[in-house]
Formats: sequence, structure tokens, C-alpha cells
Amino acid sequence: MPRPPEVAAQKGLVAEDAASGFCGAVVGFERTYDGDFVRLEDRHRRTRLFALREAAFLIDGKPVTLVRPKSAPAGPPRTRTASGSVAVTGGRARVARASRIFVEGIHDAELVERVWGDDLRVEGIVVEGLDGLDNLDEVLAYFAPGPRRRAGVLVDHLVAGSKESRLTQLVGPDVLVCGHPYIDIWQAVKPAAVGIRAWPVIPRGQDWKTGICRELGWGAPLDGWHRVSAAVSSYRDVEVPLIRAVEELIDFVAAAEGEHG
Repeated sequence: MPRPPEVAAQKGLVAEDAASGFCGAVVGFERTYDGDFVRLEDRHRRTRLFALREAAFLIDGKPVTLVRPKSAPAGPPRTRTASGSVAVTGGRARVARASRIFVEGIHDAELVERVWGDDLRVEGIVVEGLDGLDNLDEVLAYFAPGPRRRAGVLVDHLVAGSKESRLTQLVGPDVLVCGHPYIDIWQAVKPAAVGIRAWPVIPRGQDWKTGICRELGWGAPLDGWHRVSAAVSSYRDVEVPLIRAVEELIDFVAAAEGEHG
């Protein structure tokens, strides 16, 4: 079977991610330890990152392999938000949707706001804290998700066999759970952003944030959080799994049936 053709991902090229169906124009690239990623922006100005893998995209319905262009053409500068989306100038925040994104705690909410706040206001999406994942069932029962009232849930340490994966197995069709593999939202911030070589390994059974602050000489966890939060100014300061999880949740909540703002 012939290999799909390679296509240079020039800015503005419209492509479809074959796995998810997300369709958008190329607006940029990101290189991490996981590999090369291309950022696509759809007609609603929502952006998503996708790995540059063989035959991962469709153009005019035909599979292709996107590659970085050898030389990016010069063009007029475009103002972007902290998440990498094109900034909407002169617009007003949308009236809040009935749908919501839920996060585990206050640090998660603050970090999501710092990076994706502009996108959330354009889409009219409110982020609420659960005060711990153990409260998820109770919160969802009260919230009562439905086709016009979706719930997105961002979860730390969502890996096979974890407590978090067990707590989020049965959530219903109008709830989407997305997570990252890091123990805490702090660890989803790139070490270089906070001026360290790597996050210390804390033995199981110890409070992770307390152990991190002890190992790094950061004082109390509140002092540590101030350091972590201040180190994040854009999506470039956080790891790709967190970026992909939040952007997938925003897309899911924004697509709720029959919502108007």
C-alpha cells in the first residue's frame, strides 16, 4: 500500500485530524519531549494541538502526513492569547452557558484561568471547583448534566489503575472526563518554567505539595503555589497533556446542543 504524501503544513492550510474529526487551519507548531505538534484553529477560533504523525490528517478527504514547512512565509503579526488562540479584539464576554467545566481544586482553576481565560470568556464557559474528586458524584447529581447542559471534568493523575480513574468510570453520556498523568496540577508546569531541572520524586504516603516545597526550599505549599502560578504566562509553560485535555474539554462543553448566549 503506497505511503500517504507528505504535505508542508504552511500557515493557513486547512486539514482534518483523522482520529477526532477536528478541522482547522494551521496556525503554529509546538515541539516537546513527546515530539512535534501542529496547532489547528477551527472556524470558531478554537485551537487544538495534534501530533505530526504519518497519515494522521485528511485533506479533501484523503490521508496525508503533515510536516513542518522548510521556511515559514513572512506575514503580518497576529495577537494571540495565552492559550495560543487568535485574540478577539473589541468583543464582549459571552453570557455564561449552562454547561460547565469542573476541576479538582483552586490551583487547577487558577492555572486554567491563567492560560485559557480569554478563550473561556469568548465561549461563555464557567470553571468550577470540586474541592476534591471524591465529591464528583455528588456535584454531578446536583448539576444534572444533559445534552444542553454538559459537564467537562479535568482530572489530575488520570492513569490506568489509579484512584482517579476508578472515580471517573461511570459519569454518563453528557459528561466528558479528560486528564493528565501528573500527580498534581503543579507538575503539569514545565520544570524549566519554575527554574528547576525536574520535579522531585516524593515517596508515596507523603503529601506531595508539602514534600515538593520541602525538597525545593519553597516554604509552605501556599508559598510554593505562588512560585508555580507566577511562572506560567502562556501554554508554552505547561506540558502538552494538560493543553490537550483542557482544549478537548472546552470543545466538548462549547458544542452542547441548543445553548445560546
